[in-house]
Amino acid sequence: MDSQWDDLKVFLAVARAESLSGAGRILKVDPATVGRRIARLERALKAALFAKSPQGYALTNEGQRLMDHAMRAEQEMLAAFEDVGGHGRQLSGQIRLGAPDGMANFVLPQVCTGIVEQNPDLEIQIVALPRIINLSKREADMAIAVSAPSAGRLSVQKLTDYHLHLVASRNYLEKSAPLNTRADLRHHRIIGYIQDMIFDKELDYLAETGLDRVDLASNSVSVQFSWLRQAAGIGIMHDFAIPYARGLVKVLEDEISLTRSFYLVRHAEDRRLERMNRFAEALARGIRREVARLEDRA
Repeated sequence: MDSQWDDLKVFLAVARAESLSGAGRILKVDPATVGRRIARLERALKAALFAKSPQGYALTNEGQRLMDHAMRAEQEMLAAFEDVGGHGRQLSGQIRLGAPDGMANFVLPQVCTGIVEQNPDLEIQIVALPRIINLSKREADMAIAVSAPSAGRLSVQKLTDYHLHLVASRNYLEKSAPLNTRADLRHHRIIGYIQDMIFDKELDYLAETGLDRVDLASNSVSVQFSWLRQAAGIGIMHDFAIPYARGLVKVLEDEISLTRSFYLVRHAEDRRLERMNRFAEALARGIRREVARLEDRA
């Protein structure tokens, strides 16, 4: 039984890393050992679990079926250890949190610092990617999203609303054409997302603002924010980011104002884990508090 569970852990590592070398780094063993363990598991099951190609290891249909069982077994094991020895203790171990880069840059650092100050043995990793985090491949233990997913065995919790406005630096406004109405925007340089790289419909602001072009575009909120600070143009930005740039101000606030929401997305099975529940509660409280604080200063 022990060897079978060990083989399942190797299988999960390869499925998530999509390579023997990546799985080896996770498990701290050499890739050849990982390959032998996968071959042994495939012989025992009489099924090919991975399709191998130059791009890596992709799950076969049989592999995907085993993945579902292996993830449930993993969750049962974690729940058992927490049930016996985890109550009343500080949080410890590693938790990886995925988030869009606006949240990751301007809100999560303060929130996560507060959580680890209360739980010194906890390690929090923030994965900031301009795309949807794939929880099924365990790119993260949980993720923050700007829209609620409707597919998969996921638990979704609304965290908070947040607000966005057109912003520009005072330096830019002083040297540019007058900006009194929405129609005046055609005389200004617009900063925003690369349209064909928008990974969530909630990030497509152009339709709501009446703009039909972006002069300086990036898939990264951080790059857009840098352009705005450098007086390069006008763009939509989170209210909670505005306090981080001296001289950045809202424009046409009465005409253009957007509201969006953040959601915490988890594996449905993780709801049984006290450690994950306690972290999620602390994270939700911290995010609500920090977004409200920063927006109040905007």
